[in-house]
Amino acid sequence: MSAMIERDAYIAMVGKEVGVSPWHIMDQKRIDAFAAATEDFQFIHVDPARARETPFGTTIAHGFLTMSMLSVFSYEALPQLADVAMGVNYGTDKVRFVSPVKAGSRIRGRFTLTEATLRKPKELFTRTAVSVEIEGEDKPALVADWLGLVYFN
Repeated sequence: MSAMIERDAYIAMVGKEVGVSPWHIMDQKRIDAFAAATEDFQFIHVDPARARETPFGTTIAHGFLTMSMLSVFSYEALPQLADVAMGVNYGTDKVRFVSPVKAGSRIRGRFTLTEATLRKPKELFTRTAVSVEIEGEDKPALVADWLGLVYFN
């Protein structure tokens, strides 16, 4: 995790890249666990033999699995704000699943702070442009505007 910074310093970072996470492996074990948790057993995700016959040539991660990795990416990449009581996921805008994440690929998150607005004295609304990169690929797996609320003590 990055160094701790003050709220005003974070607000001043609007328009700048604020973090890039380490790479994470998207292996079949993770894909299968997500399938079990969500009851989404479409063969393209969980049946390597059948998936080999598709244009992808292998199984691919669920789009929502890729999106769910934003949490761990953000914990690893985003600056830690001082005096925070809690942060909550407020939602997303313009989510697009641009490219499939093939089983065995490595992915990471790249974050650019595009908005940071103090809505109340102790409530900060954030909008972060995020892309999930696939190692060795030209196009990202996912792009989105991620919305958050940060509450201060």
